[in-house]
Amino acid sequence: MDDLTDLFQRAAAHAAAYRASLDEAPVGVPPDLAALRSALAGDGLADASRSPGDVLAELVAAATPGLVATAGPRYFGFVVGSSLPAAAAADMMTSAWDQNAFNGVLSPAAVVAEEVAGGWLKELLGIPATASVGFVTGAQEANTVALAAARQHVLATAGWDVARDGLHGAPRVRVVVGGERHATVDRALRLLGLGTASVEPVAVDGNGAIDVADLERVLASAPAGPTIVCLQAGNVNTGACDDLRAACDLAHRHNAWVHVDGAFGLWAAATPALRHLVDGVELADSWGCDGHKWLNVPYDCGFVFCSRPEVHGAAVSYTAAYLVGTTGVAAGTSDFTLESSRRARGFAVWAALRQLGRDGVSELVERNCRLARRFAESLTAGGAEVANDVVLNQVLVGFGADDRTDRVIDRVQRDGTCWLGGTTWGGRRLMRISVSSWSTTEADVDRSVAAILRAAAD
Repeated sequence: MDDLTDLFQRAAAHAAAYRASLDEAPVGVPPDLAALRSALAGDGLADASRSPGDVLAELVAAATPGLVATAGPRYFGFVVGSSLPAAAAADMMTSAWDQNAFNGVLSPAAVVAEEVAGGWLKELLGIPATASVGFVTGAQEANTVALAAARQHVLATAGWDVARDGLHGAPRVRVVVGGERHATVDRALRLLGLGTASVEPVAVDGNGAIDVADLERVLASAPAGPTIVCLQAGNVNTGACDDLRAACDLAHRHNAWVHVDGAFGLWAAATPALRHLVDGVELADSWGCDGHKWLNVPYDCGFVFCSRPEVHGAAVSYTAAYLVGTTGVAAGTSDFTLESSRRARGFAVWAALRQLGRDGVSELVERNCRLARRFAESLTAGGAEVANDVVLNQVLVGFGADDRTDRVIDRVQRDGTCWLGGTTWGGRRLMRISVSSWSTTEADVDRSVAAILRAAAD
């Protein structure tokens, strides 16, 4: 036990020292992959065992040069937060407890933590309290599970049992989506056997939000039948949100199932200042959301919600003889996910929500959006072009010709003051800035703007 205490204390000390270094450490520099491979491979897989302490020391020494400071305040490359202190500590406990959240027999605490945290999430996100919740890996699994439920329901309504009979011979399912949907929707359609040929795209406005008038045209362009409409809260490039109320009302008049991909934009519901962007969110039939984005919990955490729990469970659950007879314990939530051996994600989510509270979540989202506007205003003043309406935490920036913009991005990444990436939007190469971390301050934005403008100076 003394050895175990020492090992865990050393691991915690390494973790704390790393976090403390992030304010001044380079955010991301080109890695020496050969050196990383050599350090981690060593002399190959050894025959003899080694002490856990030696293994920990080797891992820290070998991996540290290849780490990207995504947990720091100036990482703006993808829409990812940096895990809150309480959430990171809870995740350490999750690993130490080694709980499987499949059901209440394996871990009553893990299942009840998901139950409680799931209720809090629905309250914050404006989702009906009666909806089911599945704690999944991220937005990809959330969209896949939600669309599996949608497929189950719309085909059952048409008299087809897809769980029993599969898709061969089934009525065709229309999938009506915005032209600026996230790529995870298309991958989910491939995985579910619906195929990308089922997609019927809808026009979008200049910021990427769905054109409701064109949605009406597309829905009316074919006879009534099994139909799924995918909407978006938070375009991955611009942050734009679809008009959920108008689109849901219209889709339901055509008896369509409505899924909202709200990986990060759904968090707008958590603050009164931005809630109007997702007005009508409660009218949808399913929703997907990420935890490791704006909630700032560790990776491998997302949420899928469904207004019809029985459909949700029927679409993805399974039974087996060895699972029968586990009475007297909390029910599991694995009926709503694609996993059996599941990390107990609810502990970190519970901890993040306990640390922040309702006001803290609201303040975090509002502050990130305010800092995104500060980026846009400062870069515009410095001569750059902001190419989108900054409605949430996403900023698209151009520096003239595409090749020049890419050169500026490369220089910024090599500089290490901050890290951000590039994207193609409206046929142009643009710098994409995503502000998602709880630890980012105005000083971090100003420091980053200065680095970007230095890189843009010819």
